[in-house]
Amino acid sequence: MTSPAPVNAGALRAPGPLLSGLTTLRLGGPAGRYVEAASEAELVEAVRSADDAGEPLLVLGGGSNVVVPDAGFEGLVVRDGRSGLTVEDAGTCAGASIRVPAGTPWVDLVDRAVAEGWVGVEALAGIPGSAGATPVQNVGAYGQDVAGVLSTVRVWDRAESRVRTLALVDLELGYRTSLLKRSLRGPDGAPSPFAPTPRYVVLDVGFQLRLGTLSAPVAYTELARRLDVAVGARAPLTEVRQAVLELRAGKGMVLDAADPDTWSAGSFFTNPVVAADVADRLPEGAPRFAVRSARPERTTGPSLGAVDETLVKTSAAWLIEHAGFGKGYGLPGPVGLSTKHALALTNRGEGTTAELLALARTVRDGVRDTFGIVLEAEPVLVGCAL
Repeated sequence: MTSPAPVNAGALRAPGPLLSGLTTLRLGGPAGRYVEAASEAELVEAVRSADDAGEPLLVLGGGSNVVVPDAGFEGLVVRDGRSGLTVEDAGTCAGASIRVPAGTPWVDLVDRAVAEGWVGVEALAGIPGSAGATPVQNVGAYGQDVAGVLSTVRVWDRAESRVRTLALVDLELGYRTSLLKRSLRGPDGAPSPFAPTPRYVVLDVGFQLRLGTLSAPVAYTELARRLDVAVGARAPLTEVRQAVLELRAGKGMVLDAADPDTWSAGSFFTNPVVAADVADRLPEGAPRFAVRSARPERTTGPSLGAVDETLVKTSAAWLIEHAGFGKGYGLPGPVGLSTKHALALTNRGEGTTAELLALARTVRDGVRDTFGIVLEAEPVLVGCAL
């Protein structure tokens, strides 16, 4: 690989901004140093320079899935400022093969896909953050996961100090997890030496999407009801995108500068995946969803692998509300649950990270005491913990 050009020395000396201005929670103190990378070479060199110096590193995209402490981050914060989309192929048989830089806003990719007739991400409309974050979390919503459309992910491997291309099978995708995300922790579960940034820094992401005007089969009951179609039916791409945006907006899950219910990290807790016998002990009305294999099939449909009969996924929002924490819990106050969705912890404009984490602990402990299930935080907690 050709050695990347060094980052401008003046950029490396730039004073760090408050991270509250770079995160959707609007929380977080100053960065020790800050670089906004405008090219892959700048991104790689910034990461490599920090690692060579033993300096803590935080790579940011859209800042939508991260919680930063009030004291800030004493290290280098690198923001991927790249954006764009390259169509590598758009043949009738092969479908659309596209590649995007990691910093590309995810909503831009979805909007382009729907406009072009590229099928497989229409139900992922309105999700904040960058395209590079989607394989890390195996982002999903309304019956779709990016696992169904990913082809390859190019990364900078911090351990081997080289660029690598990871194929779909290499990513070890599961429910809101991947090889990339798991590299944040060591074998003993403690944070890895690379945290709070994974070992693998995403450079660009390849997607393979089917061509058509109709969506993938609608796999989510709420979305099917909104579209007035049966589960498993297809609907026009534009209608699916619009329906998803309306559903997300109704839950405060579409960013809106004028609406403090959206000043959050999205869903703060992941939906718990528990053993079938644990699910059997939940109240009769508790939602129960099938859990599929972590190795997806190469499809843009909702079936991403065989159902694992030993596991059941339930709803974190249902558990929270039935443990006594309804929408708006903690309000009026500097932090509280969204008035639109109990799964979003919000900063109302004058809150602190410490207050937000205290609220998260209260909710987590209440669910544990009521149902015996420990909720796990979905955002990356930078220098802080529950």
